[in-house]
Amino acid sequence: MELSRHWGLDPDTIFLNHGSFGACPTAVLEYQRELQDRIERQPVQFYVRDFETMLDSSRTVLAAFLDADPLDVAWVPNATTGINAVLRSMRFAPGDELIVTNHEYGACRNTLDFVAERDGARVVVVDIPFPIVGPAVVTDAIMSRVSSRTRLALLDHVTSQTGLVMPLEDLVPLLKARGVATLIDGAHAPGMIDLSISRLDPDYYSGNCHKWICAPKGCGFLYVRRELQQQIRPVTISHGARTRRTDRSKFLIEFDWPGTWDTTPALCVSRALTVMEDMLPGGWPATRAANRDKALGGRRVLCDALGTEPPCPDTMIGSLAALPIPDAPADAAQSMSDLYGDPLQDTLLQKWHIEVPIVPWPAHPKRLIRISAQLYNNSDDYLQLASALRELFP
Repeated sequence: MELSRHWGLDPDTIFLNHGSFGACPTAVLEYQRELQDRIERQPVQFYVRDFETMLDSSRTVLAAFLDADPLDVAWVPNATTGINAVLRSMRFAPGDELIVTNHEYGACRNTLDFVAERDGARVVVVDIPFPIVGPAVVTDAIMSRVSSRTRLALLDHVTSQTGLVMPLEDLVPLLKARGVATLIDGAHAPGMIDLSISRLDPDYYSGNCHKWICAPKGCGFLYVRRELQQQIRPVTISHGARTRRTDRSKFLIEFDWPGTWDTTPALCVSRALTVMEDMLPGGWPATRAANRDKALGGRRVLCDALGTEPPCPDTMIGSLAALPIPDAPADAAQSMSDLYGDPLQDTLLQKWHIEVPIVPWPAHPKRLIRISAQLYNNSDDYLQLASALRELFP
């Protein structure tokens, strides 16, 4: 059965960019519309009397999926906001060191630079090669840069630009043993890989629900270890800052009410989890496995087209795969935005109707092509991209 029927994507476009903003199944969007109609029928009833209980219910379902305690999981619009909340709540001393890799997502790296400059701390950038021979390279490189001044490590769970699943199961305990706090940028992990926050045991973890869980846009979560919650404040300070309530934690009160906000993406998480669970007979494990198989298969096809070897072992791949491609023209950077803009991306869309990101990494003119794999994709999608690349790079 063609699973693409569950999404409203343009049938005339080969969409290989689920990783950027996700894509929400129509059944979930229909449920969101019902919630929006409910809000507009009686906004006061919804926001004053109903929404908190509904948010708690959705939080409980999400926390079970993440293998976390619901009391440790707060709602945020996206993973970047969660990273901002943690970093901007923390204070560092001059000379403190904050570790990050050269694969970190640009928005979160900007936040780290911001707080380092504010407090006089030093950002230590660990260079992780790509292509890479295996996860031990990551672990060794990061741990070799830990010093007596290292206070925090900001680490991707799945790197955005290069699509690498990072070896956090090894890194988090090693960093903890050295007294280094761990802040995990999990934008891509929920729904892509088998994520257990309890097993991983980081200090902080921020993730998205609108990517691989396929909830509506504008839904993420922030996990904070219980004993650290008092010091973490939301980006927006609102009524909860002076709460007198004792029936729930100030952590949840402050994050759940930053002011009037569209709660419907968060309230759709349970429905999205169920809809995606039911796509394949094997549920979420089958979905993760199917998407990973598509990503690996697509990567093999593109490697053949480009005449190159896979840049990382299969064990470091989830549902994203990136490959180096020939450098961009020298003048291309003049027209590029901070997120997109390589003319090649436009060419692939206009000439071949393929939407796939061209990523400047580690910096212009070096670049990668990054494919995503979601249930609506099929093997022919990657074959058509391979054909286009052969024509572009004979």
